[in-house]
Amino acid sequence: MFRTTAAAAALAAAALAAPAAPAFAEDVSASIVAGHPPVFRWVKMFPQAFIPEVERRLEGTGHSMRFDEQYGGAVAKVGEELEAVEEGLAEIGAVSSLFDPAKLTLQNVTYYTPFVSDDADLVTQVMDALQREDARMQAIYDQFGIVQIGGPIAIDDYLLMTTFPVTSLADLEGRKIAAPGAAINWLSGTGAVGVSGNLTLYYNDIKTGVYDGVLVFASAALPGKLYEVAPHITKVGLGAQYAGSIGVNKDWWEDLPQEVRDAMLAGAEAYKAAYLADLDATVKKAFEVMAANGATIKDASPEMRRAWAAGMDNVAKEWAGTLDARGQPGSAILSTYMDAMRAAGATPLRDWDKE
Repeated sequence: MFRTTAAAAALAAAALAAPAAPAFAEDVSASIVAGHPPVFRWVKMFPQAFIPEVERRLEGTGHSMRFDEQYGGAVAKVGEELEAVEEGLAEIGAVSSLFDPAKLTLQNVTYYTPFVSDDADLVTQVMDALQREDARMQAIYDQFGIVQIGGPIAIDDYLLMTTFPVTSLADLEGRKIAAPGAAINWLSGTGAVGVSGNLTLYYNDIKTGVYDGVLVFASAALPGKLYEVAPHITKVGLGAQYAGSIGVNKDWWEDLPQEVRDAMLAGAEAYKAAYLADLDATVKKAFEVMAANGATIKDASPEMRRAWAAGMDNVAKEWAGTLDARGQPGSAILSTYMDAMRAAGATPLRDWDKE
């Protein structure tokens, strides 16, 4: 008995004397998921900006990361990224609020407020600040076991691309126009028939006549070659948008060494900076290339824009009221966002929150 007790005591003493094991292995593995393929900016910025910055920041810390990149629906289809990260199928994801509106309700505020600003940088900075600083926004992610680390997905000004010329709202009467997620509400009052769609479907669906046009943005219209099937481009000024951000699994995140977390936050900032710089350059190039390939590009008349905005249902107030009834701060977030945009210099064509 004495020998056993002495041996146990010796083992315990040795354990106490030994250095504590690290909370996480030095080599951290992480899968990154996105439903869209890497031809799209919000995906390609992972290998081009996020991953290199994380690796750079980890140099000399004793930690490293290995990334398994799973894009184009390999693990999660468009709109399934949040669930994949929540369930631990991946550690990191391009979490798309646009395509998961039932869960990321408050994050979709920009998509219920068109005609506010066509400045993607401005919309991005305002929404990124709200995501970081507003506890009501953070609470949405928390209930799904997600930590939002930044890397906002900015969308440049939405256009109308059609198979037919458009000079007034009358030209849209009875036409089938596709739009993503909540953006389908922008077609209310136009006479068009809204059809739900996304970038992975647009080209073939327009080509086969499923619909006659789409609401889309120039930076995606170019790589998607939509000008080949919808060569009539009308700049309506529907507005730049916020469509998601980088989300990570909360349990996984909380187990990471602080050096790794800091590196990933820096990676998300690098993602944002590179994203916005690339977006600005790409939008200009997109219009040049599409015009060179036969697209007809024109600005909607002020009268058409005013008629479109005025004829819409106030979907923002309806959206906010529905959330209020569920106990969510819809009206409060709507006012907070609109106030922040006006304070930042935006001049909305319609003050959705004040009607």
